[in-house]
Amino acid sequence: MKQPGFFDVDERLTRLSGPGDQLEAFSRTVDFEVFRPDLEQALAYSDGSKGGRPPFDPVLMFRILVIQTLNNLSDERTEYLINDRLSFMRFLGLGLSDRVPDAKTVWLFRERLTQAGAIERLFDRFEATLRNAGYLPMSGQILDATLVAAPKQRNTNAEKADLRKGRIPQNWQDQPFKLSHKDRHARWTLKFTKAKRQEDGSMPATDLAIPFFGYKSHVSIDRKYRFIRKWKTTNAAASDGARLREELLDKTNTASTVWADTAYRSKANEDFMEKRGFVSKVHRKKPHLKPMPRHIQRSNAGKSVIRSRVEHVFADQKSQTGLFVRTVGITRATMRIGLANIVYIMRRFIFLERISTTA
Repeated sequence: MKQPGFFDVDERLTRLSGPGDQLEAFSRTVDFEVFRPDLEQALAYSDGSKGGRPPFDPVLMFRILVIQTLNNLSDERTEYLINDRLSFMRFLGLGLSDRVPDAKTVWLFRERLTQAGAIERLFDRFEATLRNAGYLPMSGQILDATLVAAPKQRNTNAEKADLRKGRIPQNWQDQPFKLSHKDRHARWTLKFTKAKRQEDGSMPATDLAIPFFGYKSHVSIDRKYRFIRKWKTTNAAASDGARLREELLDKTNTASTVWADTAYRSKANEDFMEKRGFVSKVHRKKPHLKPMPRHIQRSNAGKSVIRSRVEHVFADQKSQTGLFVRTVGITRATMRIGLANIVYIMRRFIFLERISTTA
């Protein structure tokens, strides 16, 4: 059997580039070095004067988190695939003889960033890169939220009552291992979906209400480029509309119009937007026990053409990155959703840059 050589590996990488390696596009378009100052500040590594094995380069580790998010990988699977795939090695700048971070190292790196609350700074850093590249928030903004599933908890009614009141159930306090596996922040809610037409052609009188457990990702995107500009993570039961008043609106957008569905229609929100110079294009609700007026139907239909663009963001995240929270607690869920948001705007940036160069 022929012994593999350097040129054999190089030829294999060239073949991978032929069909189009997504990670190669990331390396070519995204400057990952812009994240280094925020990563080093959050990690606060020692200067090495006390000895010990030096840590892996923080930008290399952040690239691993990008790979993990892009492919919806566990830490163990990430370690295996980095060792297995030449495309992953090339993206990370690793050779066949280089040391690869193991699953525990990946977990510890992500955990340190999580506890330092670094994900917001990392997101803002790349959002500033978009602005410097000419992608300013323009043409107004669109707000929406989507549910993000988390592993279901099997709790008693008494435990659920304590959790809703923000208390730790008594029988958990003496069991630290059990407590560490219990998600005290995720919540149950009902996910309403349109009922399907029956075989005889009739429609059911009510829509479907499906129980859902997890978190909720709230975003504001600009209408022009469809980049996520503001975001927030809450439990699944949190109100969509109330988040509008919690710094979810982007004041730097060049236009003042705001699109959103009926969940954001309230007097408090309308007054809030008016006082801050925003123009509401929020859908109007159907009058109680009355038919929807035709002029409101037409107005809502026109708004839907624009508002529906935010649904493409969530569809992209769930289809491409399999958005799901495997961790416990809202702090780690925020990290997971924040990484998904960063990877989305990176992919969107690569797409727009490719269009501009071929136009």
